[in-house]
Amino acid sequence: MTVYYEDIEIGTEELYGSFTFTEEHIIRFATAYDPQAFHLDHEAAKASHFGALCASGWHTASIWMKLYVQHHQKQQLAAQQRGEATAELGPGLGFKNLKWIKPVYVGDRLSYGSKITAKRISEHRPRWGVVSCDNWAVNQDGVTVFEFSATVMRERRP
Repeated sequence: MTVYYEDIEIGTEELYGSFTFTEEHIIRFATAYDPQAFHLDHEAAKASHFGALCASGWHTASIWMKLYVQHHQKQQLAAQQRGEATAELGPGLGFKNLKWIKPVYVGDRLSYGSKITAKRISEHRPRWGVVSCDNWAVNQDGVTVFEFSATVMRERRP
């Protein structure tokens, strides 16, 4: 959203896009950031409790972040091109209840999104509101594979 804090409605859902996890992406990410055998090697993964090569949970979370930022940048650019004022997207304040519910395998296509669950005005920074949301990824079969709750700051109207 490029809207101001005052325009945000609890219950609003946004979809950020989808990403297909290829063998190359999985291995490249794991090599750099999570070099566990079941993310790097087919045979080791086959012998693991996952049964096949699968993406790092941190990889699924990183793609959520990438799509979230891209979504907001596109919305902001479109609003600016229409001549509309846009709110600054503030920093994240943290997350909780991070869950990797199901493995993400080669070829899985995840769709990512969020739902606004709460909002309040910041006590310490009155120019900002604090917005809470539940975030997720579902695979091509509609099965939730990843979820977490987060709190971010959103600019208030001047």
